[in-house]
Amino acid sequence: MLFKSFRKYRWGGYMRRSLSAPIAHDKKDLKGRIFDIQSFSVHDGPGCRTLIFMSGCPLRCSWCCNPESFYNRQGKLYMSSKCINTASKPCTRCMKACPHGAVHDNSQDPDHPMKFDWELCHTCTTLECINACFDDALVRISKEYTVEEIMYILERDRHYWSGNGGVTFSGGDPMFQPEFLEAVLARCDELYIHKAIETEALADTSIYLRIMRYMDFAFNDLKCMDSELHRTYTGVGNERILNNIRAFASSGNHTRLILRAPVIPGFNDSEENFSRVADFMNEIGLDEFNLLPFHRLGVSKWEELSMEYAFKNEQPTSPHTLAKLQKVLLDRNIKCYLGSNTPF
Repeated sequence: MLFKSFRKYRWGGYMRRSLSAPIAHDKKDLKGRIFDIQSFSVHDGPGCRTLIFMSGCPLRCSWCCNPESFYNRQGKLYMSSKCINTASKPCTRCMKACPHGAVHDNSQDPDHPMKFDWELCHTCTTLECINACFDDALVRISKEYTVEEIMYILERDRHYWSGNGGVTFSGGDPMFQPEFLEAVLARCDELYIHKAIETEALADTSIYLRIMRYMDFAFNDLKCMDSELHRTYTGVGNERILNNIRAFASSGNHTRLILRAPVIPGFNDSEENFSRVADFMNEIGLDEFNLLPFHRLGVSKWEELSMEYAFKNEQPTSPHTLAKLQKVLLDRNIKCYLGSNTPF
């Protein structure tokens, strides 16, 4: 344990207890799958924060910048630019290591020197190919952590959070792993750590409301009011999302909730869509929205997963479009923030 004393003291703006505070015995061995942890984030909640990206998501957004988060399982990325296999100087260690015959020499294509049978790769649990690659062309997507391993990282980072920092859970969607998430949140409560979440609100309503009770701050995506259009672009309709947001608004929970959406060309970039968003928010009593510009930052990950990125030819959202949609919301008494300009 990091501390032996149970005495309380102030640090980072929150009264906290020692990490020796007990965790329920049946939660000690809980593990969650995480695909990234970033310290010093300043756009995902108040202050400087630790950002934990949890694997698994019920949506399949065709513009997603984290497609490696789609599944709560092991997997790999293939960074072909680092692969040294060539016809004149073969390097096929990964091919020889694979017990499933899923890796093939493709040195005639200098842009993708190895080829993978991804259907087989997605069912692999041992990933021998990664251990055989000495050049980091193959990297593991995610790693399992226990609750206490996450708390150790938060303890390490809280020195740098400043007075109003904390931890933000993102993804994927953190609610895709509700038992692990709730166990970590309970430990954060014991240690007076400020908690935030970025969610799609597609969990069962009982899970959604229970998790949200732990939160001090939340971003909740509301991408499109047309359910069929939502299904076409994300694979899922929006009925549960709307029901969960409505249930939150009537629950008496005082967590600060900001709805938000990336502005995606041809999907939700119409004034009519955001007029319906404003009507919905006025109906249920929410008044803060965050418009995010579309970007192509995730295209390399789609390529590393041998997946087709549908928006590779689209341009980033123009300031004119953002301002036009912002005005729609502002005119209906919704506080609307652009990009990373959300006031915390």
